[in-house]
Amino acid sequence: MPESPSPRDNRREVVKYAGLTTQVFLAVGLSLFAGIKVDKWLKTSFPIFAWVLPLLVIVALIVKLIKETSGHGDRH
Repeated sequence: MPESPSPRDNRREVVKYAGLTTQVFLAVGLSLFAGIKVDKWLKTSFPIFAWVLPLLVIVALIVKLIKETSGHGDRH
């Protein structure tokens, strides 16, 4: 029977994922803000940058998450 993780390991995981969540919210929020500013600066009729920049950030974060959580990319 596998051992259950210690409370210290659980806290470490919570901190790790809380940090990741903060990064995601900040990155998407900042890219949305930047997209809105670029759309206003270029006077676009459709908020294309406000849509595209956050989507690019989300895709990049998903790729980063996959690389970090896959066992193949470990280079310790």
